[in-house]
Amino acid sequence: MQQRSSHGYSRDRGVGNGCLEQRSSDKVLRLNAISPSTFDDAMTVSDNIHPATGLRHGSFGIGTFSDGNRCFAALVKPDGRVMDLSSRFRDTHQIFDDWQRNFDALVDLDARADAAQHDFAALRSLPPLAHPNMLCAGSNYKTHVAQMLTKNKFNQHNRLPGESDENFFKRNYAFMERRAREGTPFFWTGLHSSLVGANEDVVLPVLGEQPDWELELGVVVGRHQRYASVDEAQGLIAGYVMVNDLGTVDIFRRTDVHFGYDWIGKHQPTFKPAGPFIVPAAFIPSIDEIRIELKVNGKPMQDWPANDMIFTPAQYLAYASERVNLVPGDLLIMGSPPGNGAHHGRFLQDGDVIESTVTYLGRQRNRCVKEMASERPLAFGLWKNLMN
Repeated sequence: MQQRSSHGYSRDRGVGNGCLEQRSSDKVLRLNAISPSTFDDAMTVSDNIHPATGLRHGSFGIGTFSDGNRCFAALVKPDGRVMDLSSRFRDTHQIFDDWQRNFDALVDLDARADAAQHDFAALRSLPPLAHPNMLCAGSNYKTHVAQMLTKNKFNQHNRLPGESDENFFKRNYAFMERRAREGTPFFWTGLHSSLVGANEDVVLPVLGEQPDWELELGVVVGRHQRYASVDEAQGLIAGYVMVNDLGTVDIFRRTDVHFGYDWIGKHQPTFKPAGPFIVPAAFIPSIDEIRIELKVNGKPMQDWPANDMIFTPAQYLAYASERVNLVPGDLLIMGSPPGNGAHHGRFLQDGDVIESTVTYLGRQRNRCVKEMASERPLAFGLWKNLMN
């Protein structure tokens, strides 16, 4: 299938989630010295963010970029100066393969004022990691899940006779607080082929009529550990990244099989805009300062603190370490706060523009384009309800 794009390429030419696929035209503080008290307590969060990149002053980002001729791993300074790292690292995966040592090297490099070769605004942002294992947290924000349980059809059998939305929401929220105390995280595995750069087009696929957004905080793993405690799992976090977890929600729940959900509907091409960079965890004072904000055509849709999570990133990684082999460069996305399209009663359409920010992690801007129908018939198309 072909798609329209501002970059003049077709998705079937393989452009999108990595360098190999491209086809288009004073000393910085070391890790053990960085803490919230390092920075001016009088500064607000917005004062401490550079407008050129959205990065915190004194931090840096790690990403993958193209200058039109080639793509390369790079270090991004808050003021928009970019250092090409290709002489040291073949890609960002190699950086995270030996994260502690390489982070120290990047701190030293960042201290060199003459090392920048590029301007951030002039580069094309590719997914910061080209082919990570992806773990996708589900139902992980208290307010978001309580809203869904209150409004969605699948849970109305739990509403008491005559119960108001307000009272039903309170009961559902109380259940989320109990889940945080006594429950277990939930995640599914994703496909890195759905990753796309921070400013690339989002292609609305032929299948489904309700493509929806869910802006999320992402966590990048810096080392392997099996059966990690929660405290140990905090030390597995190398950095944080912004990811928009799009999905086509009208074909998400299936009634033709007993499993109930079709997770693949969240991994169409371009359905995971990521980046523009990964920010080392040492530069994020606390996720209590992180706010997740998304607009569609300039209208605010999501605006919520990241600390409304049911389970923290460290809890998720401890849980995951009991069930999968965590390796450096794995990407965990932490679930969505409230404010997705289903909540607002509107979904993405051809021509919509999504603008996203996560505190300290930069900005995204994605135009929505409709996928052009193939001249060939679909072998299966939408699933059929066989349960009636």
